[in-house]
Amino acid sequence: MKLPKYYYNWLSIVGTLIAFFFFILIILLFVLSIIFNLGASYVGLLLYIVLPGLMIIGLLLIPIGMFTKMRRDKRGEKTDVKRLPYVDLNISRHRNAFIIVSLFTIILLFATSIGSYEAFHYSESVEFCGTLCHKVMEPEYVAYQNSPHARVKCVECHVGEGTDWYVRSKLSGLYQVYSVLAKKYPKPISTPLHNLRPARETCEKCHWPEKFYARKMRIQKNFLADNNNSEWDIILQMKTGPTHSALGLEEGIHWHINPDVKIEYVYDDEDKENIIWVKYTNTKTGKYNIYKNTEEPVSDSTVNSHSKNTMDCIDCHNRPSHAYLSPPDYIDNLLISGKVSKDIPSIKAYAMEYLYGVYPTKDTALMEIEAGIMAYYTGDHAEYYKANKKTVDEAIFNIKDAFSKNAFPEMGVYYDAYPNHIGHLETNGCFRCHNDQFKSKAGRTISKDCNLCHTIIGQGKPDSATYSTFYEALEFKHPIDIDEAWKEYNCSECHTYLY
Repeated sequence: MKLPKYYYNWLSIVGTLIAFFFFILIILLFVLSIIFNLGASYVGLLLYIVLPGLMIIGLLLIPIGMFTKMRRDKRGEKTDVKRLPYVDLNISRHRNAFIIVSLFTIILLFATSIGSYEAFHYSESVEFCGTLCHKVMEPEYVAYQNSPHARVKCVECHVGEGTDWYVRSKLSGLYQVYSVLAKKYPKPISTPLHNLRPARETCEKCHWPEKFYARKMRIQKNFLADNNNSEWDIILQMKTGPTHSALGLEEGIHWHINPDVKIEYVYDDEDKENIIWVKYTNTKTGKYNIYKNTEEPVSDSTVNSHSKNTMDCIDCHNRPSHAYLSPPDYIDNLLISGKVSKDIPSIKAYAMEYLYGVYPTKDTALMEIEAGIMAYYTGDHAEYYKANKKTVDEAIFNIKDAFSKNAFPEMGVYYDAYPNHIGHLETNGCFRCHNDQFKSKAGRTISKDCNLCHTIIGQGKPDSATYSTFYEALEFKHPIDIDEAWKEYNCSECHTYLY
């Protein structure tokens, strides 16, 4: 079949060969991915993004070559010669080209529609977000897989519904790809994300404020870093909501997201750790109170020079899917689950001595953790190790596994890399505002009273614990005798670094 004479040029022919080659390659790879269930992120990247892009480049070369040849051939001809391409189906060459282009266009449109659909869903998949830039995103991806939101797609929180945020995310993604390729990214990746979509447009799709969240009982088991790994329990009544559901959001921790309440704040650091100004507004009456830190006062000009933020879910739940447990926490979990035997003498103390270390790579960390713990038991506890080798070896294996899920040395990510604002043990969390230092002109104080958020109804070692009734609170008793120091200092001043 003869085609228009302008088609016969090297650029158009090469473009045809390129387009045909990559089209066949896409079909083959698509068939192979179905037959052999190839689900790797790089296969998806090739199949739905890279190869179609190369095929389109080949297709574009065809008209470029034809247009270039047409212009070259018509130089020097009379001015009344038609300069734009035209189609006359009475001419066999035009008819042949029209049939070929029409058939190929139909096939290409069909394939492109499927490919575009798959490319869209692939670029929105958890696999794409978490594994494409493996080294960079490994910490967040691993933490996400072990989080309560492990079955919620990344984009449902980071992008949400609507075209505008989808476009924003893709434009932001272009810079992120450049940063990865050029190795311009920080270690660890900086947070918080200041351009993150408001929680009321994402989180509240499932966790809406009007829903009643009853008070919850939390039984927390901890183990002391002593020779016997002594158990210390604390039973808390978490005042998530009010005593009775009829009260709505008038009481409890979730009072902060009451639709009738607006809380604004100003911070002067990148981590939102140092809050310098708070404003409470009753949206029904319009009445408000402004709270300033009386211990560390700042001028109005300083406050006005920073943007005001409206409090939402993320201000407390700032690590809802990417939390990294500290060594005491994941060692406690291993002891509770039995993956580490409580009978191994001083296992928690010995483990934490190495788990708090800073290492250049994960492999180095795992080797040093194993060697360090093993040295104690083959040295100071040689007889115990000889009699319980399997138990100790299993404990070390599970300790290394827990470390691998919570620490990523290559990216500089350890448990303290990203402050978690839930609670107040290892970061200031609640105490960023609730510290008895923020006061209004009317004399109102943002209280540090623990009983605002929870009451202790049981605490102590299992064989000597003390208990109260459901509506009475016990005064906190520190597992180790530190006198009244726990009242004078924030928990994080000691618990951030134990070694």
